[in-house]
Amino acid sequence: MALLEFDKSKPMDIIPMGRAAIDFNPNELNRTLDQVRTFTMYLGGSPANIAVGMAALGKKSGFIGAVSDDQFGTFIENFFKNRNIDTSQIIRAKNGEKLGLTFTEISSPTDSQILMYRNMAADFAVSPEDISEEYIKNSKILLVSGTALAASPSREACFMAIRYAKKHNTKVIFDIDYRPYNWKSLSEVSIYYSLAAQMSDVIMGSREEFDLTENLQYGNNSVSDYEIADKYIELGNKIVIIKHGKKGSVAYGADGKAYKVNSYKVKLLKSFGGGDAYGSAFIYGLLEHWELPECLRHATAHAAMVVASHSCSEAMQDIVSIDKFINERKDEQVITPVDWKVVL
Repeated sequence: MALLEFDKSKPMDIIPMGRAAIDFNPNELNRTLDQVRTFTMYLGGSPANIAVGMAALGKKSGFIGAVSDDQFGTFIENFFKNRNIDTSQIIRAKNGEKLGLTFTEISSPTDSQILMYRNMAADFAVSPEDISEEYIKNSKILLVSGTALAASPSREACFMAIRYAKKHNTKVIFDIDYRPYNWKSLSEVSIYYSLAAQMSDVIMGSREEFDLTENLQYGNNSVSDYEIADKYIELGNKIVIIKHGKKGSVAYGADGKAYKVNSYKVKLLKSFGGGDAYGSAFIYGLLEHWELPECLRHATAHAAMVVASHSCSEAMQDIVSIDKFINERKDEQVITPVDWKVVL
């Protein structure tokens, strides 16, 4: 039995909320950023990438956010429109805010860095008054990115959206998505992340991100993964996914079952972008009422396909391609049932 049930009468499948940005990925690979001369421009930003991933998988996606009132803002809107993503709830920032710019460094296939420019970021300009209750009412899922909680009025807009979602049985997925930029203190991070986590139905994040949420020092072994999962499942979440980088991740379900998730073996091109691909394929599985292991298998396959590609947003795959990838690798055991109290 699937852990989440969705109202099939709702016409929209998912509305990601948060930042849409610009990624500049280097054309000259395996070198540091100071040695790169040319870049390719892509749509970026975790919730924006997830919207694109969901559309590639055939789901009806919208988006809530703000973009700059310039050519880069037009680029984002056109990118979405060309992929049949609804842009009716994207606003233009009016006080000179600029779209976030991300320059990525691919110094080796396993070593990548990100240089972000986020002063006066346009995505923080969305306000509670911009949130349409009717729009959220008509969607099966609202996905909130943790980065959108870093500044006002965006954070208040997120909680307004969550309030509407809870009112109308729209499921809330909290993608912790921590970025240090714009936050004033770690205590502030913990306050707003924990509030969102208590109101969500699914939480996804790294162990470091959960430590921030719980106001723990990273690497604190006194609190185990399962204790964090227990807390948020007791608060109403149906699924908690805690990622441990190269060690894999553990997914905890409200049915008391836990699964270890490893990566497929692929030739990496870069070490970023996999999380957004993971998220989109995982959510696709939830919408298809798959059991948790099948959702996780498609998520990790999609992630592997995207980290082997130059782009994130333009590398998002359809379900036929993901299934083909999985079928070609039947011998790789990437999803394993484990004891609830497993330690990675």
